[in-house]
Order: sequence, then C-alpha cells, then structure tokens
Amino acid sequence: MARFLLSEADLTKVFKKIPDGSTVAISGFNISTAPEYLLLKLYDTFLKYGHPRHLFIESDSLPGSPGRGIDKVCSQIEENGHYQFLKGVLMPFLGWSPALQKLILDERIEGYTLSIGTMAHLLREVSAGRPGLITKVGVGTFLDSKQDAGTLNELARKVGRINVENIMIHGNEYLLISAPKPNVALIRGTTADEMGNISMEKEGIYGTVFTITQAAKAGPSGGISFCQVERVARMGTINPKAVHIPGPLIDYVAVSPSEYAWQTGSIEFDPRISGGLIPPVIHKRREKILLDSRSVIVRRAALEIANMVRDRKKALIANFGVGIPSEIPSLLEEEKVSDYIYSTVEAGPWGGVPLTGNDFGVSVGPFAIIPLPDQFTLYEGGMIDISILGFMQVDKEGNVNPSILPGRIPGPGGFPAITCGSPSIVFTGQFTAGKADVRVRNGSLSIVKDGSTTKFVNEVYKILFRGELAIREKKDVTIITERAVFKLGNHGIRLMEIAPGVDLDRDILDKMDFRPDIMPNLTTMNPEIFKPERLGLGTLVSGIRKSGIYE
Repeated sequence: MARFLLSEADLTKVFKKIPDGSTVAISGFNISTAPEYLLLKLYDTFLKYGHPRHLFIESDSLPGSPGRGIDKVCSQIEENGHYQFLKGVLMPFLGWSPALQKLILDERIEGYTLSIGTMAHLLREVSAGRPGLITKVGVGTFLDSKQDAGTLNELARKVGRINVENIMIHGNEYLLISAPKPNVALIRGTTADEMGNISMEKEGIYGTVFTITQAAKAGPSGGISFCQVERVARMGTINPKAVHIPGPLIDYVAVSPSEYAWQTGSIEFDPRISGGLIPPVIHKRREKILLDSRSVIVRRAALEIANMVRDRKKALIANFGVGIPSEIPSLLEEEKVSDYIYSTVEAGPWGGVPLTGNDFGVSVGPFAIIPLPDQFTLYEGGMIDISILGFMQVDKEGNVNPSILPGRIPGPGGFPAITCGSPSIVFTGQFTAGKADVRVRNGSLSIVKDGSTTKFVNEVYKILFRGELAIREKKDVTIITERAVFKLGNHGIRLMEIAPGVDLDRDILDKMDFRPDIMPNLTTMNPEIFKPERLGLGTLVSGIRKSGIYE
C-alpha cells in the first residue's frame, strides 16, 4: 500500500534517500502530466542536503514549459552553479526549456534525444526486461549510429550512455536502442485512493505515466515510484475501470498545491480538455479573414487535405504537428471539413480542436484520449492516412530537418516516428527564414522583402526525415510554402505550383541552393487561396462518408 507524504518535510525525508547517480524517469508532455511539484521538491532536497546528486533524467517528452518544471530547475542550476544535481538527460523535446538547452550546449551535462514514440516504446521494452528497442524509426537519420546516434553534445558522444546499433533482420535495417533502466519514477495523476490507486480524470492526456511506473518497478531490482496528485479519496470510491495505475505499483503519493496541477502551460483547468464536458460542434465563422504568408500556407494545406478526402472518398486519420500545422484544424472546422478528419495529437487525443504553443498536446472536445505509447504504435504502424508537419530545411535529396541548427537543439519531438509510419506527409513552412515583408493582396503574393536565410539547401544540417527511404517506400510527400508547392519524386524535389504574382527565377529558383526538377506543365496555386473569402472546401467533400455516418 502506498505511503502518503502529506508535508514537504515528509517528502524531503524520502527524497534524500534516493541514491546518488540514480536514473529518474519523469512524465510530462510539456506541463500536461508533468509532476512539477515533485520535480521542484527533488531539487530543493538537493539544495538542502547535497543529495541526491548526479541524476540522469529520462522523459517521454519534456516535463515542463518556459519558466516551469524542468526549465525552472535548469534555470536555478545555471543561476546557482549547482551543476552536480544533473549528470545528463534523455528527452525527445527540449524546445520549451531554453535553460536545459543551455546546460547541454555549454557541455555542463550529457544531452541525448530520441523520438517521442521511440522513448515511450523503449520504456515499455525496459518494463518487460528486454535488452532494448528494435525499431525502424530513425534509420538513415540523425538518430542512426552512423550519424549522431541521438547525441546532442560532445560530452554525450564521449560518455555514450545511450547505445544505438544498426542491425539487419530479414534483409531490412533497424536500430537497436538501449538506455539506462530508471530506478526512480516521478509521475502525476488526479486522484489517489487510500490504497494508492491512481486515476487521471482531470488530466488532458494519459501520456506515458503508466509505462514510466512499470519501467521503474520492473526487475531484477525494482525501483521506487512517486505520484503527485491533487486529492485523496476513500478506498473503493474510484471505479476500477478508472484506475490508470494500480496502487501496489505506487510507493509514495504526494498531494500537491493546485498551482502545480495545471492541464497545460496556460490553462489551469478546462473540462472540455479532459472529457468532463463535450462541447457541441459549432462551425465558427470569422467576420473578416486576414491573409498573410502564414495563413496562405494553412489554406493551401487545408485544400490538400480536402482534395485527399475527395479522392479517397473516406474520412482521414490525420496527425497535426506544432507550429503552422497546428493551425490547420481550426480552418478545417470553419470550412466544414472537420467532420471528415479524425485529427490526432501525439500525446493521445483524438478529435476536437488541438491547442497550440505551450498548450500543444491536448485538444478541446476530443472524442477519445489514449495513452501516448499506443498513439505512437498507431503512427509507426501506418494506421494513419496523413501527417502534416513543419520543416526548417529541405535539401535536393528530399531530406528534411525540422528543428536542429548549430546552437539550437529543441530535439526531434514526435517527428521521426510519425514520418516513419505515415504513408502521406505534408511539410509546411515559410519559403525563407528571417525578417521578411511578404504581402497577400488582390489574389496574388507580393514579396517586398525576402527572408535572409535559405531553407532549400544542398544538404540539411541534420537529417530527421530521409528522402531516399520515403521514395523507396513510395510515400506521398508534399512540401507547401506560401509561394511554391513541391513533391518528392524519384529524382528528388519537383516544383509543382507557384503562387500568382511571383517570379519563378527571382522569387523561387534564385532563393534555393539547388535547382529542383520543374514540372513540365507547372501550374499556378489556386488564386482563391490568396483572396479573403471562404475556400468552400465543404463542397469538395460533400457526400463522402464522414465520422462513421452517411449523409
């Protein structure tokens, strides 16, 4: 039966007994399911007693957001010079923690990364006592042992705490990945009963909390598990089907102050996020549509999705990534196409409207929420129809780098796993980077001042999507910018469409480090995308089967 730590003194007393050099697995998709209270008190224990120290932290994504959770701890480490607290981290996403990135870039701690789905599945393999995870995710990319093996700095490359091997099975190449087994788990739920059974009714996602608990408790020498909750209930008052983690797997329960139990980075609690309230479907209609280069990309991507629904004559299961892709579901709802799209977010929600920014990971009004490892099983197994993701660099071979540059290491997130399994992929992004003046007017695009950084390069800085493998696997890959649309073909990148008003040589070819293959019958992007009116996408899909019913 779990022991309840009802005061900070009780918690500190147990925390200081954690062995130095421990591997600590912490749940958290940004603030969602992040045990922020436990994490902060663990660091406070170190400050008070000097122990535990030299911790290696593993997470399914990132347990924090700017100024909160892991970012707050890392900021204090840097400010106080207490570098003995952390030995290193293995995290798929570091984008919301500038302080953590700085510690890695300054070689203060070891930095390793894997795709979100890879990390979740690796923890499951650890839970089962297997030697590692065999996966095709990351083959031929930055995560491959022939390249960086997921290391983020020289210290990690020297220590090599994470092991990645390339292996062949039945003539196909895979990665065998192993990492230290956690001996401590810090997770979060909503309610604990007197036995320690944990439910998650107010959480926006399930995340990987159960898998992290399993990994820490697994043999041969079981570890210790801590769970942060908002409240305690009498034993037997939680419906057995609502128990997400059985009490015997939980060693200690701590009741946290409410400020450490927010659903997302900016939302304390909204019942529409956790399924406590299912809102009616209301197709919002903006009175005035304001167009800029970013909204043009969103509109062209929405048109791509609607055309796919029309051509396949069925509703699509889709994944929408961060940034520009996360804005597309709202437009699909406005255009009355959302009923034909089962939108998913890698943290687990299905349906509803995905939130953006540091609220990313949850949705308002989802019709289902599943654990994160199961979500990625669906992605990697190709059980989605299309994924819409961002890009930072594309090269002539069709390789894509979504995020990593010198001095910038946000990590791969779910990108490698999602693109590995998805049969159709749409990459979206601005054609150039940097301060620009790109105007949309009179049904055309006007480039007054272009961005100073080229994004279509001869060779991407880090490969997170391998064009050659996508061609071999016959994936349908489209790249959408505000001024041009490309397809990935057998000879690399092919230019398919250009925006009305742009000059092919001046605005496109001269702003690329390589010359793409140009479609013989190069077409103009639909002028309606550049006009402040509805696109009428609903008419494209009318009569198609949607959301399990027929019109």
